[in-house]
Amino acid sequence: MQVVFRTDSSLQIGTGHAMRCLTLAERFKDDGAQVFFVCRDLPGNMVGFIKNKGFLVVTLQAPNRSSGFICAEDNVVHAEWLGVSWQQDAEETRLVLESQSETIDWLIVDHYALDHRWEKNMRSLVQHIMVIDDLADRSHDCDLLLDQNLGRDKSHYQHLVPQNCTVLTGPHYALLRPEFAALRNYSLQRRINPQLKHLLISMGGIDQINATGQVLEAIKACALPDDLRITVVMGANAPWLTQVETLAEQLPQPVEVKVNVQNMAQLMADSDLAIGAAGSTSWERCCLGVPSIIFVLAENQQVIANSLQSAGAAKVFPVNGDVKSLGKIIEKIVGNFDECARMSAAAALITDGNGTNKVAAKLQAITQI
Repeated sequence: MQVVFRTDSSLQIGTGHAMRCLTLAERFKDDGAQVFFVCRDLPGNMVGFIKNKGFLVVTLQAPNRSSGFICAEDNVVHAEWLGVSWQQDAEETRLVLESQSETIDWLIVDHYALDHRWEKNMRSLVQHIMVIDDLADRSHDCDLLLDQNLGRDKSHYQHLVPQNCTVLTGPHYALLRPEFAALRNYSLQRRINPQLKHLLISMGGIDQINATGQVLEAIKACALPDDLRITVVMGANAPWLTQVETLAEQLPQPVEVKVNVQNMAQLMADSDLAIGAAGSTSWERCCLGVPSIIFVLAENQQVIANSLQSAGAAKVFPVNGDVKSLGKIIEKIVGNFDECARMSAAAALITDGNGTNKVAAKLQAITQI
């Protein structure tokens, strides 16, 4: 079986789309499939990271910014994320797909800037198309659609996909790496008797607005135990990395800043409280039952954040909120073991971490029809 992923990462897009595609790609690779990626050369991209994971990446040419790309007559909200028109992207992607000597069984698309027009352009070159979406804001021409967000159901896509499309919704289908499910029992067991000795801060691989710095400034002004250990996780392309490292040295508590970690599941499982972005990593924290304070770093994360707070699995902090109020939230949670236990139990009910296997099984079943 041959599987192609069309996804991008950048300072604007972030790393979440590429990371969840990588998780599914590794699952297919383990099953013996041939897998490669098609990604555009955008500022702050993860092409090198994907290659280091052992995958071929066909890189589309960087946009010519001097030409002043304009999304004229395009009602796709995130059209500018592509850097070029969808027509140009489709033409370039078609050339890549046409060069393949073997049948492409699945084209998997994870990109807010692409819709049914682009997908229809690929129909004659592939056997099946899968779309990974979070927004339910545009039509798709696909055989399978995945929206892994809490509160989503098939009705949200009723008029956005073909009638015969298989729609998978909810965090039970969240694309998590296998180490999260493997560490689930360990993580939940250590929360039976809650303690607050280790705080984990992770705002995604890019953190364009320096939410990490906001959190550290809040902690700096908090009355927290001196023996509280703090771990900050950032990506190598994070524009505020140096400033965060400098700020971390000013805190009274020991702070370790880690870059491009390979053991995120273990770090989460060993943490007692997490402060993080309301993106795909929310499902990782839920799988491990980690009580969380979550930041909404992008408009599309608001639905996730609200759903998690309504479920009792997290506390939401507005990204432009007052740092002093964030400090009060942190102090309150650190001093309340019972609330941490309640959040942990609620989070653990949301996903068991086996979504990648469930999604892969669905794709393989469709392939065999």
